[in-house]
Amino acid sequence: MTTFWFIVIAFLWTGYFVLEGFDFGVGALLPLLSRSEADRKQVLGTIGPVWDGNEVWLITAIGAMFAAFPAWYSGLLSGFYLPVFLVIAGLIVRGVGLEWRGKVHSRREVALCDAGIVTGSVLPAFLWGAIFGNLLFGTALATVLGGALSLSAAVLHGAVFVALKTTGGVRARARRAALLAAVGAVPVALATLPSVPGKGPGWTLGTALLAAAALAAGVTLVWGRREGWAFTATATAIAATTATVFGVLWTAPLPGLTLAEAASAPYTLTVLTWIGLFALPGVIAYQAWTYWVFRKRLTAEVL
Repeated sequence: MTTFWFIVIAFLWTGYFVLEGFDFGVGALLPLLSRSEADRKQVLGTIGPVWDGNEVWLITAIGAMFAAFPAWYSGLLSGFYLPVFLVIAGLIVRGVGLEWRGKVHSRREVALCDAGIVTGSVLPAFLWGAIFGNLLFGTALATVLGGALSLSAAVLHGAVFVALKTTGGVRARARRAALLAAVGAVPVALATLPSVPGKGPGWTLGTALLAAAALAAGVTLVWGRREGWAFTATATAIAATTATVFGVLWTAPLPGLTLAEAASAPYTLTVLTWIGLFALPGVIAYQAWTYWVFRKRLTAEVL
């Protein structure tokens, strides 16, 4: 049960980083991809129907950690209290900006909402990488590199998503932004990923190599204007990176704490398993249905 729930939690975090990752990237790129109010509505329309649903993955992941591994939950959130607080603050500011942007009318209020969207996207995207980088290596350099990797990967992922979901000038600017983001993401990935597997099981080397290869493939596919396959590649890169990180954490989720020591009692894990067997498929099915309904490209004219 302990291993099963660790895999479930790793899956939930992976879903969060893949799906919320492009949300963060889109929000961070809002000023760069937009030349007019119609452009801004087109860019934000790509995530409008899904951004709040993507955050459910974080809530579920944190809730599962609290129930299945309370010592891990308390140690992680208390040890990184300030950055986690800033992540939550950023998510709140971004949510307010996204919800209120269509309800305000003055240019000043719209500009404040846009600033909240950008800030609330960049801050969590950087801090989550910084948190896990520090958790793995405990050094300032690893913290900065982890943050840079997660932010640059999110920006690349988000740019590819906008290119996939839009037409016209926004689509062209998104492709250029993806290529520019790759200039930062690829070197940071090459500097960071090779050092992670050395602290974990042997298979993490394979996932780290897969992440690097998928990232490079995504850049190549963007260049070839194959946005659908490029998005698949960047999503694979983020998923493989997350798998590598959690592969290392499997041996020790916190320094000096084993997975067995962090786990709840067997009875609690059994009850959670029955709940998860019904709840998780429902969450996944709802998310899949949402993306299917809103699968078409957006044009400035319809917004």
